[in-house]
Amino acid sequence: MPEITLYGYELDENSYRARLLLSMLGLEWQTVAVDMFPGQEHRKPAMLALNPLGTLPVVKDGDLVVYGMAPVLLYLARAHDAAQQWLPQDPKAFADVVRWVGFGDTALGPAVAARLQALFDTPGDETTLRASARKAFRIMDDHMTIRHFDGLEWFCGSGPTLGDLMLFPSFALSRDFGIDHAEFPALRRWIRQFRSLEGFLTMPGIPDYH
Repeated sequence: MPEITLYGYELDENSYRARLLLSMLGLEWQTVAVDMFPGQEHRKPAMLALNPLGTLPVVKDGDLVVYGMAPVLLYLARAHDAAQQWLPQDPKAFADVVRWVGFGDTALGPAVAARLQALFDTPGDETTLRASARKAFRIMDDHMTIRHFDGLEWFCGSGPTLGDLMLFPSFALSRDFGIDHAEFPALRRWIRQFRSLEGFLTMPGIPDYH
């Protein structure tokens, strides 16, 4: 039996991020399904004993429990990526990757909230959340436009990193709350490339551009 256990919800984009990295690292894991909607199981005593914040995903690796989206990704990459592709150790490259992980954990918060509001009628002003998400996507698209002109196709460095993996789900799933991907051609190109990576997993709502 795999030592890694992922507690997550199938339609939660943060749980998807963890599944995606586990798969791309070629790891085996077992999944414990948590009924986030409508059951709210992530806020009940059994899950709060693992993560007092009541958020998903939660990863248990042996005796270690890790929660929080960025900590989960950073831990898995540090512990299980011997090639250091996803989280390079060179200080400058490391800082660049962590900068985009941080962007995903903060600036893309409205995108996560907008999707939950659209799918599950969670609290929030749809118009405000969508506008904030579109602003973050514009920053990302402008960045990738410049990178493409420089002959580079990933958010930082010459290959995919945690920066790309952290950012991918929020934009890819944004049609769920009314974002037209045609507005962001550089991100459409990047999504096509990301989908071609070995170990890629999809989920409902992820587009397959032709």
